[in-house]
Amino acid sequence: MAPRMSTTPRRNTTGLRLFLDLEQQRDWIDGEAELVDAEERSESLEQRFKYVARFQKLLRRPQAQDLLEILRLYGQSCLPIPRRTERHYWSVSCLPSTSDKPLIRINASWMELFTLYADGEDLRARCLVHLSHFATDQSPPQGGVDEAFLEQCVTTPEDVSYFYPRGDDIFGINVRGAASIRKFLAERRILRAIRTFNVTHMNRGRNAYQASHCYSLADEMLAD
Repeated sequence: MAPRMSTTPRRNTTGLRLFLDLEQQRDWIDGEAELVDAEERSESLEQRFKYVARFQKLLRRPQAQDLLEILRLYGQSCLPIPRRTERHYWSVSCLPSTSDKPLIRINASWMELFTLYADGEDLRARCLVHLSHFATDQSPPQGGVDEAFLEQCVTTPEDVSYFYPRGDDIFGINVRGAASIRKFLAERRILRAIRTFNVTHMNRGRNAYQASHCYSLADEMLAD
């Protein structure tokens, strides 16, 4: 049976705690709960039309089909109750105007969660997680990364690399190639790490990037 959902916001709570208690969040992170999401999505028509041209431009890219398939996988697996929390607690940007020239970027609160770039006619992904999930001693300080595990999560070891963004207990993973990105997102330990990081930042309050949310991309992410 699916766990209960909170229907009335609780006083002095923020983020996902308005909808899911901490036990429900932990169960979802561990893959032990299937959450009941909203049936309908709220949206702004003005916001939808704002990024239609960018979305159409994205569809003309050679990577479009793989990109949309990966976005669906991410939306179904990595975001809790995504319909209920769309735009206000997470957002997806289409061809955002940043210096690194991504194809799409998913954000929550003030934090980047997941980004896809063009890599020739293929794709490259950047994913942020907690370093403590990948340190060999399970502690946040830099060093001692479980490289052997990361290399097992992609089709060839050369497809994965990592870096240390600024901030406490933050770890960045780069994955090259659509096939490796799909394999990476399907690995149970990776999925748990992504879910934990995403829940951490969705719990920090309202999404700061609501104005860049592309409903057309979200349609693809949230399609049944």
